[in-house]
Amino acid sequence: MKKFLTTLSLAAFLLLAHNSGASAASNTYTVKKGDSLYKISKTTHVSITNLKKWNNLKSDIIRPNQKLNITKPATSKATNAKTVKKTSNQVTAKNSQKVVKVITVSASAYTVSCAGCSGKTYTGLNLKKNPNQKVISVDPRVIPLGSKVYVEGYGYAIAADKGSAIRGKKIDVFMPSHKQAIQWGRKTVKVKILK
Repeated sequence: MKKFLTTLSLAAFLLLAHNSGASAASNTYTVKKGDSLYKISKTTHVSITNLKKWNNLKSDIIRPNQKLNITKPATSKATNAKTVKKTSNQVTAKNSQKVVKVITVSASAYTVSCAGCSGKTYTGLNLKKNPNQKVISVDPRVIPLGSKVYVEGYGYAIAADKGSAIRGKKIDVFMPSHKQAIQWGRKTVKVKILK
């Protein structure tokens, strides 16, 4: 009887681990549609800070089928040296990223500080929890969701949202407050889509 209960408990644990997307053997989590870092953090009992750090995430954006480390990756001195070199190269490369395309668009601004606004972008980024995040709303046929961009007068951002009024060569830039959104107004700007 004791052996049966132990086997049953082990089977239940393995089933739950498999269903949550976590893999005990590989210490990774496979992102499912509708997941967010917050949800994964609660499921795996790993802080969002560690999830971002261990997976070199610069923002809260994750995609289905993406594999995330849910344990601290093993490092060696050689690996650390490579990481330091790579990080310093990334910092200097940010301003010199390859421009894939430049388009001129009509840009308006939006905010999530309104009654009934959820604060979540189409890709799942919570702008109420990240009010300083640079995000633009796009027509995905013109600027693909997830694209890194540089918007003239706004700065580096990510295309993480879409809206029913955003069609063709139009974008909405996210502003933390209604006042800032009004100040932005509507203007014609150049958008550099980066690689």
